[in-house]
Amino acid sequence: MDRIPILRMGAILLVTIQVEMHDQTALQLQDDLASRIVDTGASGVLIDISALTMVDSFIGRMLIGISGISRLLDAQTVVVGIQPAVAITLVELGLSLDGVRTALNVERGMQILQAADKGRPIGR
Repeated sequence: MDRIPILRMGAILLVTIQVEMHDQTALQLQDDLASRIVDTGASGVLIDISALTMVDSFIGRMLIGISGISRLLDAQTVVVGIQPAVAITLVELGLSLDGVRTALNVERGMQILQAADKGRPIGR
């Protein structure tokens, strides 16, 4: 089974999905991210899905789940790099990714997370 690397960049965890996501890989990523947020005290998670050419309903729900888990662990999530075909598929599946922040690219996603982190109270 493929394991997706999670890189730490200061207070932000960066996940770049370079492999086609299978259900087990997605579940493992969800568990790994939750653990890393707690272990590192990360305030943000950036998930780059620009390499994905297809997203099914399970993967869409997994992104929503990761965002919810992160929020409960006091971290913001931004998903970046959604390809036009993936966006169309998500809408056709009825998955609007409610509660998931998105940005066009990694640079913009990092700006969103860094701006959110600056507004956090001291002591986090």
